[in-house]
Amino acid sequence: MPTRFSKHRKSRGDVCAGYGRVGKHRKHPGGRGNAGGLTHHRINFDKYHPGYFGKLGMRHFHLLRNQYHCPTVSLEKIWTLVPESVRKSLAAKNDGTAPVVDVTQKGFFKVLGHGILPKQPIIVKARYFSKIAEKKIKAVGGACILVA
Repeated sequence: MPTRFSKHRKSRGDVCAGYGRVGKHRKHPGGRGNAGGLTHHRINFDKYHPGYFGKLGMRHFHLLRNQYHCPTVSLEKIWTLVPESVRKSLAAKNDGTAPVVDVTQKGFFKVLGHGILPKQPIIVKARYFSKIAEKKIKAVGGACILVA
């Protein structure tokens, strides 16, 4: 932007440059950053940032996130891991053959029971199953296989 368009050019000749004569334009009158959150800026912090100060919960020393890594997949998405052509061909056979879906190869560890399964057997391999997921898979004639 050219200098001639800057706000500072417009304020040349005006003694206070738009900041007023009584309360002068000083450096950091309220403190820098989040200063005064417990004292002179308390109303703002309590009103707009409740719970900013204080502690909550227990401390976990040396937290290793990879030990708690457990991506999940719902039952309603299980059939998307099988190609559509395979699903249709097995549905047409109707002799009890079922596709084997290893969700660990797709990056999931745990199978959750959300959603409705079609009345078609499926064999699911995973590290963990929720109780509801296991019940629903077995209800359609499928099997749950635990993988290390």
